[in-house]
Amino acid sequence: MPEEKEEVRIRIVKTGIVPVIRASSPEEASFAAEAVARGGISIAEVTITVPQAVHVISGLRRDLPHLLVGAGTVLDAEMARRCLQAGASFLVSPGLDLEIVKLAAKENVVVMAGALTPTEVLTAWKAGADFIKVFPCAQLGGPGYIRALKGPFPQVQLVPTGGVKLETAGDYIRSGAAALGVGGELIVRNALQQRRADILENLARRFADAVAGARR
Repeated sequence: MPEEKEEVRIRIVKTGIVPVIRASSPEEASFAAEAVARGGISIAEVTITVPQAVHVISGLRRDLPHLLVGAGTVLDAEMARRCLQAGASFLVSPGLDLEIVKLAAKENVVVMAGALTPTEVLTAWKAGADFIKVFPCAQLGGPGYIRALKGPFPQVQLVPTGGVKLETAGDYIRSGAAALGVGGELIVRNALQQRRADILENLARRFADAVAGARR
């Protein structure tokens, strides 16, 4: 069974990094999740764009019970429901879909709703989203944009995603981000294709260190 909602929420904030796993095969996705977990980030957001993503989610839940597994790029409530049945502990959407937020509330699971504008952030928060995934963030000003949003929305848990780099990770945290969604800068395609777990483990440690350093 998925972890308690509050436990999941606390774990995401405490870890500070949500690895966004996009891969060309189920095996590649599982490999990535295992590697970053060994590097100290025991969270994996498996995007629905991964072939057989639902099976990857259920497999990771079975084989790595310590791993917090979520479903990303969830586009509608039906897709969300299938992911929850597979054991996903949290849901992430790239844009604001209120039906997904409602489903998550009904099922008592954490949802990270995609939003970009202040209106979308407010709408998602009022609907009950636990986190707001600000996407794509780097293209709209990066840490400065998060800082600007935190002005009118100090109580909203913002998770910048899209273009978050190792060099900017600390800046995002200092600007008020609750956690960071990190894709290609952590789940490096070449390392995936070459099955270089050492590269992914090292990057996971460095991202975790950047977050910890910024919080200190």
